[in-house]
Amino acid sequence: MWRTVQLSIGNMITVTSYPIAVLMCVITMICWGSWGNTQKLASKSWKFQLFYWDYTLGILLFSLLLAFTMGSFGDGGRSFIPDLAQAESKWLLWPIIGGIIFNLSNILLVVAIDMAGLAVAFPIGVGLALVLGVITTYITRPEGDPLMLALGVGLIVIAIILDALAFNRLGSRSATLKGIIVSVAAGVLMGFFYSFVADAMGKISMEGGRAVLQAGKLSPYSAMVIFAVGILLSNFVFNTLVMRFPPDGSAPVSYSSYFELGTPKLHLIGMLGGGIWCLGTSFSFISADAVGPALAYGLGQGATMVSAFWGVFIWREFKSAPKGTNALLALMFIFFITGLGILVASK
Repeated sequence: MWRTVQLSIGNMITVTSYPIAVLMCVITMICWGSWGNTQKLASKSWKFQLFYWDYTLGILLFSLLLAFTMGSFGDGGRSFIPDLAQAESKWLLWPIIGGIIFNLSNILLVVAIDMAGLAVAFPIGVGLALVLGVITTYITRPEGDPLMLALGVGLIVIAIILDALAFNRLGSRSATLKGIIVSVAAGVLMGFFYSFVADAMGKISMEGGRAVLQAGKLSPYSAMVIFAVGILLSNFVFNTLVMRFPPDGSAPVSYSSYFELGTPKLHLIGMLGGGIWCLGTSFSFISADAVGPALAYGLGQGATMVSAFWGVFIWREFKSAPKGTNALLALMFIFFITGLGILVASK
């Protein structure tokens, strides 16, 4: 199971072991639930819109780093540059579309949090994304027991709702109809981005003891780079609009502020956030062939619980919460861990 990887030029690192792939999905969950800490560190002196430029740039730079290392020296498949050269045009377009959809959904989620509060936007947005993402990726590649996938996803959705109820006890604002609508839009879009990328990635088969990647399609490393390009390019539209019309009603944010106010430390924090998210997403793509895209996405979206862990134990966001909140948090983690275990056992 834990076989030694023989590195050679012209190949990539492939993962065919189910336990290793599950471990990578857990790392995905940790990364997706932890990158927000970098935004929290920078938020006191740096507008989100400016942070987000460094975040998207960090995603692209880290995806290239992985493509020229893990994606170019390994035990099978194709290395990064030859993989791009042989890919059919349709499969080059699909990850870009996925990147555009993801970026719009991510920005809408931030706007929804500002309008309706975390306790409403997250369970609606992330809950919908989790359910729709598992369904759409399962349709793309039906792998794993559908009933167990549904049960695991259902328990995690319950955990997300309990998380929202706990946050609501902190006195978050009541939801507006517009905020709920934006939350739904964010969740629906986020539920579809992964299937575009998963569809563009080739399946891995074993031939003569060597991992061979399907011709015409992309390796996970190439798909991640093109996906990151889609995110960055679409940012010139979506983030520019949010800069021009800030959701909190504050004054517009100028491009000059990025250069005038940004320090090397702030830029590095933003790029670190993008790098952390990119590592998690790349591991999700790399492990998708071994565990199935639906399971890879479903496990990754457990990131909400990781984020809650940071809020509860590190940032101490619930220290002033009313009595009974700890019981909700305990139930949240119980449902989450149970759902996670069922997802892992679904294949």
